[in-house]
Amino acid sequence: MAQPLAEWLRPCGPVVDAGAAERAHEIIVEAADGGGWRTILDAAWPSLAPVFAASPYLSSLARRSPERLRTILETNAAARLDDLIAATLAVGAEALELDDAKKRLRLLKSDAHLLTALADLGGVWDLQAVTGALTRFADATVAAALETVARIERGKGRLLAEPGAEGPIAGLFGFAMGKWGASELNYSSDIDLSLFYEPEALQISDKVEPQAFIDRCAQQLASLLSERTAEGYVFRVDLRLRPDPSTTPPVVRANAALIYYETVGQNWERAAFIKARPMMGDVARAGAFLKELEPFVWRRSLDYGAIADVHSIKRQIHVYRADERLEAAGANLKLGAGGIREIEFFVQTQQLILGGRDRALRSPRTLEALEGLRAAGHVLESDALELSAAYVKLRSWEHRIQMLEDEQTHTLPEDDEARARVAALSGETTITAFDAAVSRTLKTVNARYGNLFSEAEPLSSPLGSLVFTGVDDDPATLATLTRMGFSNPQQVSATIRAWHHGRIPATRTERGRELFTRLAPKLLETLRLTGAPDAAFGRFSAFFSGLKAGVQVQSLFLAQSTLFDMLVEVMAFSPRLASTLARRPAALDAVFDRAFFANLDEDSGAAAEIIAAAHDAASFEAAMDAVRRVQHEQAFRVGFQVISGAAGSREAGGAFSDLAQACVQALAPAALAETARIGGDLDGEAAVVALGKLGSREMTATSDLDLMTVYAPRDPNAVSLGKGWAAETFFGRFTQRLIAALSAPTAEGELYTIDMQLRPSGAKGPVAVTLNSFERYYADEADTWEFLALTRARVVWSTSEGFGADVAAAIEAALRRPRDRATVAADVLEMRRLMERERPPSGLWDMKLNPGGLVDAEFAAQFLQITAAAAGGPLRPGTLAAFEALEAGGQVSQALAQPLAAAWTLQQSLTQLVRAALDSKADPAQEPEPFQARLARAGGCETLAALEVRLAETRAAARAAFAAVLA
Repeated sequence: MAQPLAEWLRPCGPVVDAGAAERAHEIIVEAADGGGWRTILDAAWPSLAPVFAASPYLSSLARRSPERLRTILETNAAARLDDLIAATLAVGAEALELDDAKKRLRLLKSDAHLLTALADLGGVWDLQAVTGALTRFADATVAAALETVARIERGKGRLLAEPGAEGPIAGLFGFAMGKWGASELNYSSDIDLSLFYEPEALQISDKVEPQAFIDRCAQQLASLLSERTAEGYVFRVDLRLRPDPSTTPPVVRANAALIYYETVGQNWERAAFIKARPMMGDVARAGAFLKELEPFVWRRSLDYGAIADVHSIKRQIHVYRADERLEAAGANLKLGAGGIREIEFFVQTQQLILGGRDRALRSPRTLEALEGLRAAGHVLESDALELSAAYVKLRSWEHRIQMLEDEQTHTLPEDDEARARVAALSGETTITAFDAAVSRTLKTVNARYGNLFSEAEPLSSPLGSLVFTGVDDDPATLATLTRMGFSNPQQVSATIRAWHHGRIPATRTERGRELFTRLAPKLLETLRLTGAPDAAFGRFSAFFSGLKAGVQVQSLFLAQSTLFDMLVEVMAFSPRLASTLARRPAALDAVFDRAFFANLDEDSGAAAEIIAAAHDAASFEAAMDAVRRVQHEQAFRVGFQVISGAAGSREAGGAFSDLAQACVQALAPAALAETARIGGDLDGEAAVVALGKLGSREMTATSDLDLMTVYAPRDPNAVSLGKGWAAETFFGRFTQRLIAALSAPTAEGELYTIDMQLRPSGAKGPVAVTLNSFERYYADEADTWEFLALTRARVVWSTSEGFGADVAAAIEAALRRPRDRATVAADVLEMRRLMERERPPSGLWDMKLNPGGLVDAEFAAQFLQITAAAAGGPLRPGTLAAFEALEAGGQVSQALAQPLAAAWTLQQSLTQLVRAALDSKADPAQEPEPFQARLARAGGCETLAALEVRLAETRAAARAAFAAVLA
């Protein structure tokens, strides 16, 4: 007969807490009922004392039930395990109440845990025997739990069939996954259970909905095993290793699962199924399901991209350099550097690549698979031997950590005293020797791991691992994300895992997911370098989720790293541009144009493209959409260059203005044709005059368009050929359609806000005026402010070159009329005082209205022009061009012109950046520090504080010059 366990036990290490051991001894001896038991206990005590001294959990199991310890010591270990398995299976067969079944299983778990620990620590069982025993017990408990749940459901009339060949619930089947599936279960592990069902096979009441029934069964099973009672728990059950667990029920229809794996299944899910073992319910169906899944798991051929993506499972783990310390204190033996996962990932990636053609490499057990790779010549013998030895050590230490308190942890304690307990259970006499052994093992594994696929690009960060496989957040990855500056690393991790699951169009294809695997670490590192990772990630997420496809864009990002860095930087600094991309990802198409980075003062061909797009459109509405598509791309291009610092304020103002002018030139003919289509032709001429920022070619990303329409019918009494509209009606309708074409939202978004209040008589006058009326108004009725505004007027479209010239001549004639300088100066000063009363500046960053701001410079330039124009002074729409011409012509001194021009230039540069980057109500001082630094650089300063000082000094000088000009 086989010897009892007590005769096989050997001391595992020193007694680290003699008092704890003595207390345990006293309690156990007190319960002894005879000399024979006392003799056995005393003989075994040298082996038991180190265990109970180091492990409060194991000591409690023995103290609470000395009879449990006696039975274990007096029985052969293998025989006792068989008895416990049989007793566990019997729980399912007996007609126990639910609470009784829970209690019985938990007590049996305590017996199994104490037996396994003593056999392990006493040197009776090796690692394979220990993990095999834990696995057998888990199998038995799940079988008993399923039998119990089925019996309850039959008792309630919901389940109709008795247990049979198809299991307790026909149609339901499950796989043991992970270490449980590979018969490598660790001491205090949860069990990963993947559940599937075939609705047509269920034998349930017609009143029961199949999905709800099967989900309830799964939840009851999990609760039966996981719920903590006075007797503890049996196993924590994890049902998340199923297809896309955040969006699917606990039990997934088999056919839906197969479709998922065939279409969006990931390589880490293929790796997970290497260890899948049919073990619950309808095992025959489980086997058939696994057979059908075999082409997904074991591919006979893999292209380069697929192989690279398999390799990526490994390369997401940060590999430490030789000079980086891997210490025992606080080391995560499973997930940390040099840990168990590194060995498993290497083995599984090799299996995924090679196992499709070689069945000998498909073992679910890590050590067997490693030996298979060695035997097949895929791994050096020295590597295989070192990794195998390290695996055994790491798993053994992992068990001893968990034996302290029965906690699902893989981390060695930071505290020396607690770690000394693990050392004692591991057979080390000193903590120093134990720490050295752990560190040596971690470094060995990490070094071997780092050499595998060493030629491939890393997919981790210099700051740590970036692993997004599986369904759980990787602790090392969360730590890396925290070091990168993300305030909510869990949210970032969950979002990226969702993208890996193909939940957005950009990653819905296998190629898209392969590319994203490579892009993700570059993205996170680039986000970190912006200095505003949270804001940038949120904006990139909105953009990336909105892409209709992702292969081309991701390929571009990977090939053009500088472009990608710039784009992510824009995401960090510019909520406005980021919002544009999120709403209209197609705007990114402009990046593919070779002119995207061309200087803004060069002809990019955008104007011609916009005009041609409108001309070729099939209808007025189609022309509006076509113009919007091109404008969005080109506006993104200009804004991108402004934010990246590639374009200055003058170039940006010209580019934004040229873009708007092209839109007017494209849509004015379309609006005229639409007016004629509805109302009939009318013989006459028309011109569109731009004022404001478009007229002066100083537009920003958010500027309105100030427009007026001037027309002249050939015959003042003529009417349109269709509905007989008079000229006033015809050109009024034309203007209204042009406003709609430029401002109305369509499926392609919006273009511009249109302001017509600078036309003669403002909002009270007609939207279109005749050339004669225009000339009379500025001769007899216009106020000073209207002449100031007219200095920026220029014709941007006309039905003929000749009529455009006539309108331009009328504008110049109105401006060159003689006027009294003192009267005009008084009017301008009163206008400025009124503005300061009714529209005070909103704060420091109000570049327009602050004293010495843009308005002061513009008013001064306009005042000087209209008062000098009668004597032949220069007329220039642009503010800087006006100052340059006025200074050259002697109308203003350099001492006055330069402070005003400098103030305008500085504040226009800042305005261009702020308008391109921020929403209208944003406060630059509240933006992330990197944006503040960019704003400071745009103002020629190193810091925001220095910029504030420069602004104050520049404005003060400009305000003094303004007062002197108007004196």
